[in-house]
Amino acid sequence: MKTQFIIRKAETGDVKYAHEIVAEIAESAKIRGTGIAKRTPEYVSGKIEEGKAVIALTKNGEWAGFCYIEAWQHALFVANSGLIVSQKFRGHGLAKQIKSAIFQLSRTNYPNAKIFGLTTGAAVMKINSELGYKPVIYAELTEDEKFWSGCQSCVNYEILKSKNRQACICTAMLYNPAWEENQKPKRTKWKGRELDKDFKLFERWVKFKKSVLLTPKSRGGAKRNKNGK
Repeated sequence: MKTQFIIRKAETGDVKYAHEIVAEIAESAKIRGTGIAKRTPEYVSGKIEEGKAVIALTKNGEWAGFCYIEAWQHALFVANSGLIVSQKFRGHGLAKQIKSAIFQLSRTNYPNAKIFGLTTGAAVMKINSELGYKPVIYAELTEDEKFWSGCQSCVNYEILKSKNRQACICTAMLYNPAWEENQKPKRTKWKGRELDKDFKLFERWVKFKKSVLLTPKSRGGAKRNKNGK
């Protein structure tokens, strides 16, 4: 029987899931072998209490997924962060539903803000693309130092620093509401085969970035000769 989920704006009573959410985010990053800015239960609880989060639950009240909103540079920029689905409930298309819900909440709370994200996940890149995000250079993101300081706990922070904050393993994606002022872009309707092809394109892009940026030369290391010097 297919599991049914309730996806809604998080409420104060949902802070009881904060520890589980943070643990799942950390474990997911560990399994993927990618870096991630650390979150604390207190921080996640704050987002829930502020009404800046979306949560997914089963009809039995079991936590299934989560995402929250962060505002930067006096709310000129907004990020949908901490997207996570419990390992128990993956494969149900839940991440896409949560991402859509948090995107709509962001548009409601911050209608004029640019919505951006940094991600190493091909699946998230694809979902963002379907919502209207476009890949951009890092220079188009917020200049808020508090946002970038959050990257210091990431295992790939040295790469970001060596690139003068202009590139890293993550891909930057941006949605600008100004793009829809005159006419909303047509949504592409994909067939199954085309969708698979599109997803593989995102996967190849992620692998390419890792192969380039995770080399010693890209990190600023000196190239050794045959004698190891």
